[in-house]
Amino acid sequence: MKKTWLIYMGFFTPIVFWTTNIICGFILGNYNHAERLVSELGAIGTKTQYYFTIGLVLSSILSVLFIIGLYKTARNTGLNTIPVLLILCFSFSVCGAALFPLPMKLHGILGMPSILLFLSPLSAMLCWRLEKVSTINYFAFFTLVIMLMGFSVYFPDFLSEYPGLKQRFFHIGWSVWFIYLSIVFLELNKKCESRQKFHMPLRLSH
Repeated sequence: MKKTWLIYMGFFTPIVFWTTNIICGFILGNYNHAERLVSELGAIGTKTQYYFTIGLVLSSILSVLFIIGLYKTARNTGLNTIPVLLILCFSFSVCGAALFPLPMKLHGILGMPSILLFLSPLSAMLCWRLEKVSTINYFAFFTLVIMLMGFSVYFPDFLSEYPGLKQRFFHIGWSVWFIYLSIVFLELNKKCESRQKFHMPLRLSH
């Protein structure tokens, strides 16, 4: 698969994830996205258990393909790969949480690594300095803040009636991060291929 298509998976991963959420919520009928947690859509015994599992496993697979595309481009352009590799926290967690649904104990255990995903935009702010991507720090900070808002789910007294809304801040954050990285890396890959064609190095600032 060409790198371009791999990078496009950054668009498709959130599309699949959110479509799965919307469809499963619609099937359940009485599901309120603001009040109930995402994992409840795939709980054992629900009508949507297997739809939810398929959707999340597919999201995990697409995110791994996305990471491969980002990693190859980062290596070709001399970028630090740590912000890219940290996205694996999401891939692992979403797959584990899907294969071991609520109320299984492993659901919570395997879902925990996703907490570390906020380190991806944080490390990008520290590691990446691109001449042609002046917005990288702004978007990294923006998505970092949204992801961290998702941690409010651990504070039950804050928006106590809307735990689902609090949790979805995290999902909105990584979705924005994936889409932004797709746009940036598609442009970088295009420039890289153009320079390779004419044997010109891709300039990076340090």
